Parts: sequence; C-alpha cells; structure tokens
Amino acid sequence: MRGLHAATSTLTLLSLCIPTTCATSHPQSQQPSWRRITNHLVAKIWNVPAVQMPLREKKIHVVTPAAESRAGRLAARYGQDIVLRFNVSTASEARAIAEATEDLYLDVWAFNDNYVDIRLAKNIVPSLLGLLPTSLQTACAPLMPESALAEVIDRSLPSADQPTFTPSLKPSSEDIFFQDYQPLSVISPWMRLMSSMFPTHVRLISLGLSYEGREIEALRVGVHPTNNDDPDRPRRKTIIISGGLHAREWISTSTATYIAQKMITQYGKSSTWTTLLESFDWIFIPTLNPDGYEYTWSTDRLWRKNRQPTPLRFCRGIDLDRSFGFQWDGDASGGNPCSESYAGEEAWQAVESRRFADWARNETENNNVEFTALVDLHSYSQQVLYPYSYSCAASPPTLENLEELALGLAKSLRQGNHHHFYKTTSACEGNVNFNSVKGGRKKKTILPRIERGGGSALDWFYHELGVKYAYQVKLRDMGSYGFMLPKENIIPQGREMMQAVTYLGRYLLGGQVLKEDEGLAKKKDGRAEEGVHIMDDDAVVVEKPHVMKEAGEQSPQFELRKRRR
Repeated sequence: MRGLHAATSTLTLLSLCIPTTCATSHPQSQQPSWRRITNHLVAKIWNVPAVQMPLREKKIHVVTPAAESRAGRLAARYGQDIVLRFNVSTASEARAIAEATEDLYLDVWAFNDNYVDIRLAKNIVPSLLGLLPTSLQTACAPLMPESALAEVIDRSLPSADQPTFTPSLKPSSEDIFFQDYQPLSVISPWMRLMSSMFPTHVRLISLGLSYEGREIEALRVGVHPTNNDDPDRPRRKTIIISGGLHAREWISTSTATYIAQKMITQYGKSSTWTTLLESFDWIFIPTLNPDGYEYTWSTDRLWRKNRQPTPLRFCRGIDLDRSFGFQWDGDASGGNPCSESYAGEEAWQAVESRRFADWARNETENNNVEFTALVDLHSYSQQVLYPYSYSCAASPPTLENLEELALGLAKSLRQGNHHHFYKTTSACEGNVNFNSVKGGRKKKTILPRIERGGGSALDWFYHELGVKYAYQVKLRDMGSYGFMLPKENIIPQGREMMQAVTYLGRYLLGGQVLKEDEGLAKKKDGRAEEGVHIMDDDAVVVEKPHVMKEAGEQSPQFELRKRRR
C-alpha cells in the first residue's frame, strides 16, 4: 500500500510541519464516535502506531474536573485535532492533497489561491504526509499556532457572565444582540420582534421545516407601492441574503441579522434605503440549516452538515451546498457519508436544500416574484465568488456582468474601516497558480479542485431559477481564527457587508446617485473621492463602474482587462 512505509518514515518531518503546540494529546475515547471509527480505520490501513512518539513535550494547564467544565469538554473533544495550512503551487501537489483528504476522510476548512487548510487528528498527520510529495511535506504550518484548537473554540463561545439578549423595546437591546453570537433560541424571538415592531415593511415568513422539524425562518423586508389586485402588475423584484447553510459558519448568521436590522431601522430615515426598500423585497434567511446550527451550540462547534441520517448510522448529515439538483455529482465523489462534503445518495436528498428551492420556485411561479440577486454568506477566506461552481469548463452566459458586479462588491467591502481585501473569482477556481511568462505578465493556471463543487446553491439559483446576479461571499478572516471568528468582529463585519449590500442595491437600480449622497464622499484630507459615497452609519458606496468618467488603471474595467490578458 502506497502509504505503508511512508507513514512511519515521515515522523521525522513532523517537526518541520508541526511545532510544539501541535504535539499535545488528549484521550481519544472522548472524540465523536464517527471520528474515532474513521481514525481507527485510517490507523489500521496506514499502519500508524497506536501511540505516537511526542516530538516535544509541553505542559498543559488542565482544567478540572474535565467532564464537568466547558473547557474540559472542549479539550476532550478537540484536543487531539489540529488545523494545518499547506502551500500548494503545482497541479500535482493539488491533486495529491485532494486525493489524500478523500482517502483519509479529512475536514477541508478552506482553499484559496495557493493554500489549503485541513483539520485532522494529530495522530493522522504521519499518514497524510506519507501520501504527499516531498515538496508538500515541508510546506505546511499550523493555523492558530499560539493556542490549541480547543482553546480557540472556547474563546469563541459566549461567556457565562456575558449579558444575554432578551427581546425588548429598550434601545440597549439592539447593542447587546450584536455583542456576541446568538443561539437559535434567541434569533427566532428577535426575528418575531422585528416583524412586530415594524409591521409596515417587515414580515416573518417560513420556508418550511427542517429534517428535525424546526422552522426555516426568514424576514421579508420591503414596501409594496403596487396594487396587488392589478393582474398586469409588474413582478416584484426580490433579493435574497442567506446565511448558515453550513452550520459552523456563525459569522454568516450574525452578518445576515446585522444587515436586516440596519436595513429595517433605516426605512423612513434614509432616503437611500427608503428607495431601495420600495424598489425591492429583501429576504433575510439567517440560518438555512437550523438543525446543524443548533447542534453546533449543544454538541459540536465545528459541525458543518445538516442532521439527517445517512446509510452509516454513526455518520449523520448531508452537505446542503452539495445537494442541489443542478450538476449534482455526489455519485462521482465516492458517496462517503463520513465526508464533510457528503452530497447524499441523490440530488435533493437534503431536506433543507429542497425546502429552500421549493419555496423559491413557488415564489416565482405563484407569487409574482422575480429574484434578481442572491448573496449566500459563508466563511472564511474573504472571497466574492460567482458561478459556476461545478466546473471551470463552462462559462456562465452573463460572465462579464457577474465579474463587474463582483469587483464592485469587493471594492465596497475594502472601503470599510479595516480595509480587508476580498478576492473575486469564479467559484470553480479553488486553486489558481499565477506563473510569470514572457514580458513579465502573469499566466493563470487553474489547479485541480480540493473538493468537488457540483450541486451548489449558487449554481442552481443562477442556472435553474434564472437569478442574474448570484454570489457566494466568504467573510472574514484569512485563517487566523477560521470558523471561530472572535465576537469583536461581528459589528465590523456587518458594516463591511452592509456597504456591499448597499452597493448591490444601487447597482441594480442602474447606479443612480440618490440626492442625499451627492457630494458627501470625503477622504481623510477632506477631498471628495470620485465614485465613493458616504452614507448612513458610515456606510461607503462605490459608484457603479459604467457611470464613472473613464476606465483608468484603478477602475474595475481595468482590473477586468488585466485579468483576461
């Protein structure tokens, strides 16, 4: 077997890849049953010793009693795990790491231009390195090197002394809600509060029931100036802002609620948002995966899938973003229920994905709705992705429009206080290598994908439902905390995304400059910046590219031309 001898010989390479913080150990018996079984199978197949030799010992402060404390329980569950970042630069490296992650049932956290982040048990590291070329065995480093994974998770959870949000009309309630991540038991009452406080333009709706019977709730925000009794009335243009498709991506849920709250409270105060709410309906879905989200709070903070049973009793859950009907490729991905990206036995098997699609199709066929945009929030890696996800061999018919708006969204995100950079690319381009060619220009080479991309919500809404502008936005950060983004980022991330959503609305209105925005944009030195406007709540809006005076070197058109060379 190809990894039999290599698994033990690579033990000496561990010190190059894993520093002291990666060598600590905790009892394996406390891990989830499915993880213990897969680790056991991997150890047997690749002949990994039952007890690994420690590289360097590090004393750990033990929280006692472990079984009764949160820190102890987290250490027992996640203490053996580590997240490694591999720098990938060639097609052979990308192919090798993709095959290895599939063979070893590993949890791929993120992949971007030239790196792949993978979570795995520390005693599986020799097996992984044994399957990789020498160039990758020394091209890896742990994320969060200063803290154990369990400690980072512990810090991301609400503390016991943190004030809890209670639905109330008091002004301070709003601030408390976004001071920390909120469980489903708080989000649902908050949504009901919003609909009851602002009945003129907010309505609580349900997309259906999850597998475990929870409501998939959403807020419909908008004002209808049209006559509903008119049979010839125009179709209502509608924009979807969704989060929580993957349960562990808490920042996507918090960001969706932040945008909803700001938009709701700005109606009647801001002429910009009053116009946008009269021009569009906005559907906010904080958590499309309520069962999985609840499970991340009660049991496993890093749970990704829904909670639906699979053919393997100890491996529950289907990846909702791999189970939509367009270009579903679950049969080609091996159909391993223990995989974090398991697509089910057939398309639409995941209950929540089917509910989402059925609701959207019913809206278009029976409720006179025209979906004009989808913004599906995820984390992490700071990217604005557009169709197609399933393959780079097919180009979407509106590629230039998708690229143009994606660049504008990314620029508006960068214009915030923290200047976080967001990459724009097709969702199919998991890894891209840029090589220098003659004349100093860069040639783009698309490397093999680390995960398959078929059956995505992004592709289905774009291709099957005809949503002209469909995007998946991966929020903060770039890997320092991964899915455990500290709560201090909730409001700054919400403000960044609010800017992007404002830009989206203006773009769909044709880039018109609303009266209150004219002349308000200021640089720090007091001079106006062309194409950028300051709005309520410090939101920055970037003018639609085609209304700028010319396509200079800093314009989105120039960036587009540069990308195509």
